[in-house]
Amino acid sequence: MTRAKGAAMRRIHVGNALSTFGLGFTVPYLYVYVAQVRGLGAMTAGLVLAVFAVAALIVLPFAGRAIVRRGPLPVLLAALVTAAVGALGLGLAGTATAVLAASAALGAGQAVMQPALATMIVDCSTTETRSRAFAMQFFLQNLGLGIGGLIGGHLVDTTRVSSFTLLFAIEAAMFLLLVMVMATVRVPSAPRVGDAPRQSARGGWRQLLGNRAMVQLSVLGFVLFFACYGQFESGLSAYGVEAAGISTSALGTALAANTAVIVVAQFAVLRFVERQKRSRVIAAVGLIWAGAWVVAGYAGLGHGSQEMATAAFVSTYALFGLGEAMLSPTVAPLVADLAPSGMAGQYNSAFALVKQLALALGPAVGGPMGASLHAPYIVTFLLFSLGITYLALRLGRQLTAVQDQPWSARNRVVAKGGVAVEPVAAEAQV
Repeated sequence: MTRAKGAAMRRIHVGNALSTFGLGFTVPYLYVYVAQVRGLGAMTAGLVLAVFAVAALIVLPFAGRAIVRRGPLPVLLAALVTAAVGALGLGLAGTATAVLAASAALGAGQAVMQPALATMIVDCSTTETRSRAFAMQFFLQNLGLGIGGLIGGHLVDTTRVSSFTLLFAIEAAMFLLLVMVMATVRVPSAPRVGDAPRQSARGGWRQLLGNRAMVQLSVLGFVLFFACYGQFESGLSAYGVEAAGISTSALGTALAANTAVIVVAQFAVLRFVERQKRSRVIAAVGLIWAGAWVVAGYAGLGHGSQEMATAAFVSTYALFGLGEAMLSPTVAPLVADLAPSGMAGQYNSAFALVKQLALALGPAVGGPMGASLHAPYIVTFLLFSLGITYLALRLGRQLTAVQDQPWSARNRVVAKGGVAVEPVAAEAQV
């Protein structure tokens, strides 16, 4: 990595930390703020959460093409300003209409940040350094969310609207600070489709859908996010409370254990993970998560003491955290390596869209099941986790050696003119 790329990467990582730090201030308290502090009711609060998802689903199909045509930095700056307007609007809004409008702006801006930042990481890294770069991104995101949530929890007061207004103002300030930080980034030039005809957007999606490996990875990604991330604050927490009798403080401990494992294990597992085949790493995560669901089953369906049930439930979240630490240097770099030259923004946005769909449907399916259908809930998501292992091994058959195991493949790089060149991601596989 060149000195210029290294400097740009450091600013990108600072940007990731700042953005998630700001989100950590407000996201855990959004429902309480809308429903109780503003007195707009549970229905409006639920609609706010739905608007976040809908706004993301609307903008993401267009975000990828904008990144390809304009570059990730201008798109990121526009997303940050939009998110800042939405965050400040939420802090000042006193009516349902204003709250929903502000939520749409914040949700859209937040959604576009992800593929834009991911594309900047791709542009500033090489095949050999990409896994470590995405691992650092995931580490800083979790650290930022945890610290932001901890500080925000000490600032909020449900009896004072002004305390929440302060939180949202801080979040907006973080986004604007990030604008200033990222405006100084000099992203290495990457191929763009600036002079392509207008109908090429449809062609870009057709090319992506013609890439069998990317389609299989998208299906696998949907199952990953549906069966894990989509259950954390919905089905699994409902199951813990209703089936295992977990207290709210123990639920907070479980979430803290998840974050702690990610922070502690992220770089401990990185060296092992980056030397393995990516498809096998993902398959191993499926088995780890299957074990997590078995432990969760014991917590709610076993006949042990309350202390044992609580310990098992906390262990479930810790096992999920271990799997997440293994996935962060694996899945996102694989998306980038599957993208043809100049199409990383399109591929990152498509995968972000799949993720958003899974995160929208996961709570809708898992929430009611976790609250009332305890045994079917555990069995269903145990099977989903085993499905991750099957889909990952199947995906491995579609990947080239460079895509599946770049660390090993770099020793077999084809030399041109006597100089070793970095492997280029394969074009769409038909």
